[in-house]
Amino acid sequence: MKRPTEQAIISRAIKSGPVPNLKQLDPRKWKGDKLTTGQRVCLFAYKHLKVPEGKDVGKPLLLDPWQVAFVLAVFDNKVHTRKAIASVARRNGKTFVVAAILLAYIVGPLAVSNSVVASAALSREQAALCFRLMSLMLQQSPTLDGLYRIVPSSKRIIGLRRNVEYVSLAADAKTGHGKSLRILLIDEAGQFVEGDNEYLSMLRSSQGSYDDARLFIISTQAPADGSFLSLEIDASIRESMPNVVTHLYAADPDCDLMDVQQQYYANPGLGKYRSVSDLQEQIKDAIALPAKLPGVMNLLMNMRCSLDSVFISPEVWKSNGGQPDLDVFRRAPLVTMGLDLSIINDLTVAVLAAKDDETGDVHLLPFSFSPLGGIRERSLRDRVPYDEWARTGVLYAPPGDTLNYDMIAQHLRVKLEGMDIRVDKVMFDRFRIDVFKAACQREGFAQDAEFIECGQGFVTMGKLIDLFETALLERRIRHGLHPILNLGAASAIVESDNVGNRRLTKKKSANKIDGIIATLMACKPILENSEVTFDVEALIG
Repeated sequence: MKRPTEQAIISRAIKSGPVPNLKQLDPRKWKGDKLTTGQRVCLFAYKHLKVPEGKDVGKPLLLDPWQVAFVLAVFDNKVHTRKAIASVARRNGKTFVVAAILLAYIVGPLAVSNSVVASAALSREQAALCFRLMSLMLQQSPTLDGLYRIVPSSKRIIGLRRNVEYVSLAADAKTGHGKSLRILLIDEAGQFVEGDNEYLSMLRSSQGSYDDARLFIISTQAPADGSFLSLEIDASIRESMPNVVTHLYAADPDCDLMDVQQQYYANPGLGKYRSVSDLQEQIKDAIALPAKLPGVMNLLMNMRCSLDSVFISPEVWKSNGGQPDLDVFRRAPLVTMGLDLSIINDLTVAVLAAKDDETGDVHLLPFSFSPLGGIRERSLRDRVPYDEWARTGVLYAPPGDTLNYDMIAQHLRVKLEGMDIRVDKVMFDRFRIDVFKAACQREGFAQDAEFIECGQGFVTMGKLIDLFETALLERRIRHGLHPILNLGAASAIVESDNVGNRRLTKKKSANKIDGIIATLMACKPILENSEVTFDVEALIG
């Protein structure tokens, strides 16, 4: 395979936001006085910044075509780019383009008086990298002398002309977290395992004072679908918002890692920032030593390759995405409901399950609930579009700031009666079940159903997880790619006890897993009844 063209590599990576002119990505060829904002940023880097280290040290910082394309997409957008995401494999010049952009805000053409610019990372070591690179660039750039002051002790840079302050923030540091930030970079965002945490919430809220705030998220991909970066990338692709720019340079899932095209798709700086021979040597080593393979796939090919014990692989889950058939629920001898009740202002999920005796497939029908009051705030907090799902009918959002179990029971009764579906068994975790059962009595829902507690411990869930995994591998689950179930499947993490039993853990999961827990409980009676049993006496003869 030959190397793909730069235009092909870049155009393939653009997932959201405008597409710049890919035939004019060399700043040295731009002429005239009517330059765009993006062009001024690139020319600022070329005319005023020097390469601080490596084989080209001291030369003008000429951004690579993929870097130029990202800058132009962000700054020449017809609408204000609120969020800009660039994901590329390690050692492809991510920090160079980040440093150029931030310095344009500190001492360059984008500087705004008395504003604060920040880069944030998970650790102090990671946070210090961007500061160090910018400091070296400034110290080697004579045209910028007298325009800045570097404070190494606090990792700050002051743009003297407009009093712009740059600060370096880290999750494990205790200082600098109270500032109002106009420009924020989250560096190596793939290192954040959770979909959200206190530090990320603080960073997002710090930009609330500015109408023209801008968030940059730069990183190699996170290993798991439920991580902060993965959720941000997936949301930008799914929602395709014009004010969000996303460029994702990644190899295809299940590709041949030695395919040269795939290597360039993930490494647009290959041959300049990263050695071709070094990359191919590391890939060969990983193929020969499979223990190295996940790291190479994630870091060098920018693929989502889980390094943790994720419950369900995305490929297996998607292969079970057939639409459920309501007639199966009407004619099945057993219809079960798994119920995962939440605290009063969070997400509650009920999932119905029924088996098609003709095909053996288990069909799933989910219902989800979250109170209407504060739904926008919870959407921002959890990075999950509850508000959009409420508008489109994915979930039911009853009025009020808390969940009213009577309204949930009434909603289920009306919906299922309208579908002519009964419920034979309700599988539940004990949390607030007495309150819900009382609501069912008042609203006349599931009056003839048997309520059965389903423990969440290792022994009970371990066997159920095994059965559900087997059904998934045999393509016997039909979940219809429902968003609530997709969220749970992408976020669920499995933990094991000392004898190998497994259960799902909410503590380690990156996001809401209520949908998948309700699914497991709903499937419990059906999958256990589907196990193959043997007549021992008949076998003996």
